[in-house]
Amino acid sequence: MAKFHEFKVKSIDGHDVGLSEFAGKVVLVVNTASKCGFTPQYAGLETLYRKYQTRGFVVLGFPCNQFGAQEPGDESEIAQFCSLRYDVSFPMFAKIEVNGANTHPLYQFLKAQKRGLLSKAIKWNFTKFLIDRNGKVVKRYAPATRPEELNQAIEALF
Repeated sequence: MAKFHEFKVKSIDGHDVGLSEFAGKVVLVVNTASKCGFTPQYAGLETLYRKYQTRGFVVLGFPCNQFGAQEPGDESEIAQFCSLRYDVSFPMFAKIEVNGANTHPLYQFLKAQKRGLLSKAIKWNFTKFLIDRNGKVVKRYAPATRPEELNQAIEALF
């Protein structure tokens, strides 16, 4: 089975990015959406990123339109929304699918490592996966878990 740092993804501006760039960092992977009840979590995610980035922490945002069509825009619209509305500075990536036949390989891996409450499937936007410096998926958090609730878990991985 592949390891977290072996995956390649597309940045929101279309460039290939190897997750090996984040080796040695604590990573929070989040499937995001711009028109969701949880969208204000962008602010909390940005706060976490700014608080811990100098200690080796990064948030990786993966827009997804699979839940109530709450991410209808293209990558440039998503990037503009995140920048103007929430001043997002953490890395954002191209829109992906997290469930179904076209699930991105990264999410196949994440779901295989940490199941949800009743199944592997991602239930909604803003599901979060916390990954340690070695690429081990440590914890999966439900969409309702607010970013500010993750401080202790993140600090434990430094």
